[in-house]
Amino acid sequence: MQKIIRIGTRDSQLALWQANKVRKELTELGYESVLVPIKSLGDIVLDKPLYELGVTGVFTKNLDIAMLNGDIDIAVHSLKDVPTVLPEGIKQAAVLRRDDYSDVLLLKGTEEFFGQPNGVIATGSLRRKAMWLNRYPTHKVVGLRGNVNTRLEKLEDSETWNGAIFAAAGLYRLGIKPEGTISLSWMIPAPAQGAIMVTALEKDDYSLDACEQLNHRETEICTTIEREFLNQLEGGCTAPIGALAYIDSKTEEINFKGVLLKKDGSKKLTVNKTAPVGRHRYLAKDCADYIINRGGKELMAEDEETAEVPLQNIYSTKKLSELQKETLSPAIGIKDSDFIKIRFNRIPPKVMKNEIENVVITSQNGVEALLNSFTRDEMNFKNIFCVGRRTKKLIENRIGKVAYVAKNAKKLADYLSKELKVEEVTYFCSDVRLDVLPAFLKAYDVVVNEVEAYKTMLSPEKISDEVTGVLFYSPSGIESYLKENGTDKVAFCIGETTAKVARKHFDKVEVANMPSVDSVLELVNSYFSKE
Repeated sequence: MQKIIRIGTRDSQLALWQANKVRKELTELGYESVLVPIKSLGDIVLDKPLYELGVTGVFTKNLDIAMLNGDIDIAVHSLKDVPTVLPEGIKQAAVLRRDDYSDVLLLKGTEEFFGQPNGVIATGSLRRKAMWLNRYPTHKVVGLRGNVNTRLEKLEDSETWNGAIFAAAGLYRLGIKPEGTISLSWMIPAPAQGAIMVTALEKDDYSLDACEQLNHRETEICTTIEREFLNQLEGGCTAPIGALAYIDSKTEEINFKGVLLKKDGSKKLTVNKTAPVGRHRYLAKDCADYIINRGGKELMAEDEETAEVPLQNIYSTKKLSELQKETLSPAIGIKDSDFIKIRFNRIPPKVMKNEIENVVITSQNGVEALLNSFTRDEMNFKNIFCVGRRTKKLIENRIGKVAYVAKNAKKLADYLSKELKVEEVTYFCSDVRLDVLPAFLKAYDVVVNEVEAYKTMLSPEKISDEVTGVLFYSPSGIESYLKENGTDKVAFCIGETTAKVARKHFDKVEVANMPSVDSVLELVNSYFSKE
């Protein structure tokens, strides 16, 4: 039976248009597919410019998570929104033929304001803001966020704006061609603007083969150069960088032009260079080096030095990676340490002597503890039941197939006792664990053989009074925190089980949409953006 390709997409009108375009082209090639809409942080937080969110891949992160979790097979993006380095395990599957890459200005009134000192233009793009102020230094640029229709409504409702800047492709794809549209041909577009990208898992040969047939080679070459230029300058959503490459069909040469600006538009560095097709390998690097050698790094450093001091300070009760910290808004300061330390026990070999019919594992630590004592071949399990998709993924990658996964311990206990009606389970747990699962099972006469696979040790630390929010990932983390600290903070919790404990102590408790660290960080961004 032919596989149905699940197409992940944001649920905005423009994103759905792009996803449907990919679906239509796949259908024409004989592939079946279905759309799976998923919200992104960029869709949720609409009251701040993108660069203030401080998130690389603000429109793509949730699609990446969905793909790695196995919820979708491919994802459709506006290529200009995609980070230059993709997450491990995900690769570029196709770049469709590029549409109009230019920026356009939608006028609110007449063009007279161009020659006046007090014009007001709206945009959420740092690049567009910097380029506009470089050309019109006495004008004011205000923030504008939301999908295309929302931004058009805000422009219509404003009594002070003279116009707003849009990507031409976004308007034209939705069939929107307002009167008073002016092409900004002097504005160098964002790298890969106007192009649609499809990503897939590196190991998904079926989806990769299907998408390869959608790829437009010329667009792929040009957008790759533009994105490499961006990557070489180490710029993302927080640096005003423009890049455009196109192929001259007569000369078979690639023409490239790039720009780096100071955020206020007061300084600008530009580069123009050509290279024959097939001999363009170092074109992006050469152009980036040209910018850097003329003061590019110093220009970006000036913006860093004048950046605002964080307005909020938060503390994570679990160590975070630098990449995770970078997803937080620049207005949020973050410190972290492990309030919980795990020590794996040596599980007696006799535990594995005979086949264990029903095994229960409720955390990734439980999986790691088992692997610390036994090899995969030594674990003789007939049925494995677990809590959480991440735990399931780890088990299936390193131990064996999972018979059933539940969202929490209560749902798993309910399934085992009422639906499956098992008589006995072996529960690999910590010395510190919630009583929900064993208590519920025992109430239904299920024998629970508890094996202490690891120890959970509290490692509290006194945090500063300046901290306004604390990130919690387990009830044990809360217990550890309370040994040294007060409850006059906002408690950001990874899930409802942790939140239930937090509500006993904290007045303000916020719960992430998904049980993941990234979702907790998105919650923090969203929470403080509303203040």
